[in-house]
Amino acid sequence: MTPGRLLLVVLGGMLGTAARLGVGLVVPDAVGIPLAILAVNVLGALFIGVLAARLPFDGLRGRWKDMRVFLATGILGGFTTYSAFAVGTVELWSSAPPAAAAYAALTLGLGIAAAALGMRLGRPRSAARATR
Repeated sequence: MTPGRLLLVVLGGMLGTAARLGVGLVVPDAVGIPLAILAVNVLGALFIGVLAARLPFDGLRGRWKDMRVFLATGILGGFTTYSAFAVGTVELWSSAPPAAAAYAALTLGLGIAAAALGMRLGRPRSAARATR
């Protein structure tokens, strides 16, 4: 990791974290279920899937590698949050274990589905035709 790429991660992380806070201010919790965290993690998985398909890390050089580090590691790394998901699930568990289990399963299931969809959507058209 070069100092320049580290700076890209820091700057991207600031933007992603601010965007996550913005979503949290707009999307209220519903009956103790942290919907904003669910939303940012699923959206983040979708966008990281698109980036993984469009900008696979191996083989990237120079500016393209910088772009991937800034967008995926920085912005989307700051936007998504595993720790808030984990804490929200534990907090919900103390008052409503079935809802906490459903929330955890829904977050993981939707996140995996969103990442798969993102990779499918992000795949270059020529590669998409070749797999049909």
